[in-house]
Amino acid sequence: MVASGLSVLFCGINPGLTTAASGHHFARPGNRFWPVLHLSGFTPRQLRPDKQEELLTYGLGITNVVERPSARADELTREEYREGGRLLTGRVERLAPRWLAIAGVTAYRAAFDEPKAAIGPQERTIGTTRIWALPSPSGLNAHWSTEAMAEEFARLREAAGVERRTEA
Repeated sequence: MVASGLSVLFCGINPGLTTAASGHHFARPGNRFWPVLHLSGFTPRQLRPDKQEELLTYGLGITNVVERPSARADELTREEYREGGRLLTGRVERLAPRWLAIAGVTAYRAAFDEPKAAIGPQERTIGTTRIWALPSPSGLNAHWSTEAMAEEFARLREAAGVERRTEA
């Protein structure tokens, strides 16, 4: 789900088993990516995972840090994160989105060897692409409510210069 020149390229940690089986990003019931994307104003309505291609019409895309599917992100190795960060850097250099938004600050820390990184905009860039670490929308992330997560996504939307989208 990528194209050149996107406003924001969202980046999940890795495909969960439901996502891998369906071929649609953030497909597991309970994952809050799609509701949060809508609540934050990135999309005019809540999209279903099987409508993910519609994101490209809004200048948005989705990729992953690590391509290997797993039941839980904590099954990934340090080496997989580092290699994922290297491959992601190459992808971002080719596609040149305005922002790379990594949905999982722990994944950002591991992939880019930034152990003290916090949620929000990062100092690191990849070429001209800015990076924003977002909370993971996984239903397992109990530290963030859907509403608080939507506020953080909205901060990114505003920084990226993306107008709030509402249904016509």
